[in-house]
Amino acid sequence: MTKIVGLFRSETAATAIEYGLIAAFIAVGCIGAFTAIADSTSTKWNTIETESTKAMN
Repeated sequence: MTKIVGLFRSETAATAIEYGLIAAFIAVGCIGAFTAIADSTSTKWNTIETESTKAMN
């Protein structure tokens, strides 16, 4: 019985879950930032392509 009560008082699992959630939030933030940067970069390259095609014609 004492071992079962000890499991419920253990904070190791709670700490691991908290670290996992923090890592997940960081990952979601990075994915959002990378997506925004990729969209911006793609738009700039499309503009460069359009302008260079205009200049060559």
